[in-house]
Amino acid sequence: MKPRVMIVEDEEPLIMLLRYNLEAEGYDVDSVARGDEAEIRLQEGAPDLILLDWMLPGVSGIELCRRLRARPETELLPIIMLTARGEEGERIRGLATGADDYVVKPFSVPELLARVRALLRRAKPEHISKTLKAGDIELDRENRRVRRHAREVHLGPTEFRLLEFLMQSAGRVFSREQLLDGVWGRDVYVDERTVDVHVGRLRKAINRGRKPDPIRTVRGAGYSFDENFTRAS
Repeated sequence: MKPRVMIVEDEEPLIMLLRYNLEAEGYDVDSVARGDEAEIRLQEGAPDLILLDWMLPGVSGIELCRRLRARPETELLPIIMLTARGEEGERIRGLATGADDYVVKPFSVPELLARVRALLRRAKPEHISKTLKAGDIELDRENRRVRRHAREVHLGPTEFRLLEFLMQSAGRVFSREQLLDGVWGRDVYVDERTVDVHVGRLRKAINRGRKPDPIRTVRGAGYSFDENFTRAS
């Protein structure tokens, strides 16, 4: 079963960004734009984690968090608060109300995804795979190591994140802009040509010894991790 994440947020562009990246990471995603509608939806069934905006129409995120913590069926539900309020006093208030984590806008998408994984790993460890495997490649998320067949593959931090991002959505074609958002984050300026450089470094590292190349270049579109390669053992 895929872990289910509910986004409670009233900014449509941010909902689209979060949905895209969470689905690429392998989550089922639901979204609600109002706090009162989210409360009704949550009474029908709780997700595995909530991304909850502080300022919402209907019922505020901080009030919704307080209500969820007061109910036995949702008192342990993992909640990450999203807010533009970065002052220490506001962070303390959000955490004191019951949020498990607190992310200030604008934020790095890769960092948020890492926080989602970390929180789910603690709350629902059965939902987070510690390793990604495809063919003879194994990526260990916990220890940040990659092996191909019996050989250790030494990757830099960016190449590791790039391989992880591609492997978790094998077969899906990502444009250079999408890879920049998913691997580097929207708040970091990197030229799109930098993606080609890091893909080249990744290929050089994992394809030593004339191994089959699992990374497919789609002309005019971008890159993908070859889903046919994932069927090879």
